[in-house]
Amino acid sequence: MKTIEHFIDQQAAAEQEFMENFHREHSSFENPLVTVNPYGIAPLTAVIAFFTEEKASVSITVKGMEAGGDIAKSFSETYEHVIPVLGLYPGTDNTVELRLSDGRCKEIMITTGPLDSAVKLPESIDTTAAYMGGKMMFVVPAMGALPAAYDYRGDCRWYCTENITFAIKELQNGRFSIGSPRLLEKPYYTTGLWEMDLIGKIYAEYRLPGGYHHDQFEMEDGNLLVLTECFENGTVEDMCVLIDRADGSILKTWDFKDILPQDAAPSGSWSTHDWFHNNALWYDKKTDSITLSGRHQDVLINIDFQTGKLNWILGDPEGWPEDMREAYFLKPVGDLEWQYEQHACLITPDGDVMTFDNGHYRSKNPEHYRLGKDNYSRGVRFSIDRENRTVRQIWQYGKERGNEFFSPYISNVDYYGEGHYLVHSGGIASLDGITCEGVGSRRYFENKNVRLESKTVELLDGSVVYEMCLNANYYRAKKMALYSEGENLTLGRGTVLGTLGKTPEFGTAAETEYSKSIIPDQYHLDISEEFDRYTFHGTFEKGQLVMLVLEDGEGSCHNYFISTSAVSFTAMCVGTFQSSGRQVDFRLNKCGLQGEYAVSLIIDDTKYSLGLTLKIDG
Repeated sequence: MKTIEHFIDQQAAAEQEFMENFHREHSSFENPLVTVNPYGIAPLTAVIAFFTEEKASVSITVKGMEAGGDIAKSFSETYEHVIPVLGLYPGTDNTVELRLSDGRCKEIMITTGPLDSAVKLPESIDTTAAYMGGKMMFVVPAMGALPAAYDYRGDCRWYCTENITFAIKELQNGRFSIGSPRLLEKPYYTTGLWEMDLIGKIYAEYRLPGGYHHDQFEMEDGNLLVLTECFENGTVEDMCVLIDRADGSILKTWDFKDILPQDAAPSGSWSTHDWFHNNALWYDKKTDSITLSGRHQDVLINIDFQTGKLNWILGDPEGWPEDMREAYFLKPVGDLEWQYEQHACLITPDGDVMTFDNGHYRSKNPEHYRLGKDNYSRGVRFSIDRENRTVRQIWQYGKERGNEFFSPYISNVDYYGEGHYLVHSGGIASLDGITCEGVGSRRYFENKNVRLESKTVELLDGSVVYEMCLNANYYRAKKMALYSEGENLTLGRGTVLGTLGKTPEFGTAAETEYSKSIIPDQYHLDISEEFDRYTFHGTFEKGQLVMLVLEDGEGSCHNYFISTSAVSFTAMCVGTFQSSGRQVDFRLNKCGLQGEYAVSLIIDDTKYSLGLTLKIDG
C-alpha cells in the first residue's frame, strides 16, 4: 500500500526548507535567495527572499517581452522580505527588477523550465496591452489541457500542474477558491474546495460529504455557498450548502428536490440520476436570494435564502405543470428567446440576470430539437420586473456567429459594467469540419480527430475588444490580475477543514467461499492511503460482484459494495478525471472508523484476504 501525502503537507515541508535556507544564509539584497516554483504546483512563479538592515519597502517588476508585458507590484516595508514573483515566462531567463525605497536597485535573472505540453497556447488572440491593463485571461479546462493564464500577446504567464477544476473565484482576502483535484466520485465530484493564491500555496481545503462541483460563491461574511449533492439519495447536482469559513462545518442546506418536480419538462440531456444538473449559483444581497442554473430543466430559478422557497423561474414553460407556470414562471415581454441547457448565471448591480445560453437542442420538444450544425450559443441579459413577474431580453451576443460559436456544454459570461461583458464559449467541437452532436461525450474527448476549441470574447459598447481562441475545451474563463490588492503570500501551514463523511455501508456481505490463495493478478489491485481515506483501484468486468469487507478482532464487519456497472454520463462538464473503462476506483473514508481492521475483497463467489491490516485512529 502506497501513501499519498496531502499537498498541504508537501507545501509545509517545502516552505520550511526554503525559509530555513533563507535564515541560515541570512540572504541580503545584494545576494538574495531565489526559489523557483516554491510550492510545487505553479512553475512560472518564484520567491525572492532577503533581509535589509533598515525597514524598507520593495517594488518588483517582472520584465515582459515588451514594455506592455511588464508586471509590477509594491510591498510594504519590513526587515524580512519574502517576495512572491508572478508572471514569469516559461523556458527562458526572466529579468526581474527589485527596487528598494532607499533607492537601491537590482536585476535578478530567474530561469524557468519549458512549458508543460498540456498547456495550450492560443491559436489566435486579438487585443491590446492598453485594454488588458496588465490583467491575464485565466482558463480552467474541461479536457485536454491544464489551468493557465495568458497575457495580451497570448504568452502563458501562469499555469498549474494539478487538476484544479471548475470555477475560479476571487476571494475578498486576495486569494481565490477552486475545486480540489482530489476526486471523490466520477465523473468529476471532488472532495471540496481549495483556497489558494497564484504562487500555488494552498491555505485551506474545505471538504464535503457530497463533494464539490461546478460553482461556489463567497458571502459578505466570508462563508461559502457551494454546490454539492447527497450520493445516498441516488441523485446528483441538486443541492447547495453554506459552509462556515472558519471550521468547514455546514451551516445550511438547500435540497432542490424539495423545491421542484424532478420529472418536469426535461431537457434533451436529462436523466433520473442527474435531473437538475445545477451548474451555477449567485447570491444577491439586495433580494437576499440565490439564483441557480438548472441545465437539465432549461431553467434559471431564484429561491429565498432564508426559507428556500421558490421566488421565480426563468425559462421556456412548455411541459411544466400549469400551476407552476402560473405561480412562478416569468412572462415574456417583447422579442425574447428562451435559453436552453444554459451555464453560469449572475445578477447585475441593477438586478438583471445574465447567463450563457448554450442552446443545446434549443427546444423543449424532441420533435423540434436542433442539430449542432444549425445551432448557436450566446451570452444573454434579461431584465426582470419582479413585481409584475415579467422578463425582457435586453442584450445578446453570439447568435450572429452561428455554429462556429456553438458550445453544447460548459462556458460562462461575466459582467464588468454597463455594456462591458465577457462571453466565453468553451465547449466547441467539430469532426471533419462538422459540428459534433452530443455533449461532453467521452467518445469525442477520446477521438483524436475531433477538434476542440474555446473562444473567449470581451465586448465594450457593442465592439469586440478581446478575442482568444484555444485548441481545447475550457469550463470557464476569468480575467484577473496576477497580483491582488490583498495578501499575495502568507507564510504558515495550511489546514484541512470539514469532513468527507462516512462511506455508506452495505447491510450484509455476500455468501462466499474463503480462498486460501492471494487475489489473482488479473484484477490489478492497488491500494493507496491518504490522511483521510483509502483508495482501492482494480480492474473488473462490468457488472461483476465486488465487495470490500473490514473485520475487527471482535467479529464485527463493515461491508462496502463496489459498483462495477457501466456508467453513462449525459453531461460530463469536466473529463479530466476519466480512466480506462474497466478500471474501478473505490474510496473508503476514515471518518466513522476506529481501530484495526483485516481487509478482504469478495469477487463473485470468492472471498480473498488481502493480507492487510488498516490501523485507523478515527
